[in-house]
Amino acid sequence: MVTIAEVARAAGVSISTVSYVMSGKRTISQETRDRVEQAIADLKYSPHASARSLASRSTNVIGLQAPLRAGVDVHVVMEIVAGVVREARANQYDILLLTSDDAAGLSRAARASMVDALLVMDIESDDPRIATLEELETPALLIGLPAGADGIACVDFDFEAAGRLAASRLAELGHTHVALIGAPEEVMARHTSYADRLNRGFLAAAEELGLDARVHACPSSQESVAAVDAILAERPDVTGILFHNEGALPYVAGRLSSGADGQELDVIALCPANVARTVPTLTDSIDVPAEVLGASATRAILQLLEGRDLPPVQLLAPRLESTADAAASVPAP
Repeated sequence: MVTIAEVARAAGVSISTVSYVMSGKRTISQETRDRVEQAIADLKYSPHASARSLASRSTNVIGLQAPLRAGVDVHVVMEIVAGVVREARANQYDILLLTSDDAAGLSRAARASMVDALLVMDIESDDPRIATLEELETPALLIGLPAGADGIACVDFDFEAAGRLAASRLAELGHTHVALIGAPEEVMARHTSYADRLNRGFLAAAEELGLDARVHACPSSQESVAAVDAILAERPDVTGILFHNEGALPYVAGRLSSGADGQELDVIALCPANVARTVPTLTDSIDVPAEVLGASATRAILQLLEGRDLPPVQLLAPRLESTADAAASVPAP
């Protein structure tokens, strides 16, 4: 059976644009309308009348799936959610929080006409929810970047570029043996998109720069101290570290000041700026602008609801901040 995603691909537009052409809910340019209608005719696409009826309704509610899976940093997730909620309310939309972690919850919300659109978080590199989203008439957007999501727009922080930036900075500081101490094992085992991309960028840049680099998982609990000790004992030559685990950072902050043989370490933390400011031993940090990310994703889904086409991928660029800069940005008591 032909799906709406196939029509969108054939017409070179988003799924939501196809939906708007069929429902008449938004004004679409004649040229775009002609392309969509031609694709519908060529593929003999025939949506159910009930689906067309649902597409014409409006709830002023956006569904946000934010599953709290094992290893997920709740603090960062809630900062993203806060950005989504603030931007939605500024545009007279409410948020329906979906805590399920599978496609069934998305399908129920969409088919019951509970929401106008869907935002989906905690994206895996090969995410099984994408197939369902491509079948639904409801506009959807991913806060994350999977290996492939034809017809579904994605907004995220550029984790691959952040990994490259950190490796380049450590090389600039003179380090030849470096490590990425990152997400918990369960996050890496799920091939969560951000972890895969960060690892890929860090290792690729390190190889290009001639660095000896490896990636190590790290728990987000107090057990992270023992994990870091084990990593540094196994690799006593490591002097440069990219640390990306917001939950573990408060536990290991003191431990990251020196290596196994007492040599000084340079540590770059990838985390929200407010977290980096609490760790004075950091050499540099790369801000993960979680609230900005949530707001950016919400603005993008609202543009889809207005019938506007979006770039398939929008990534927030990373920026390196020295600890001196971070300290200067903290108001004096």
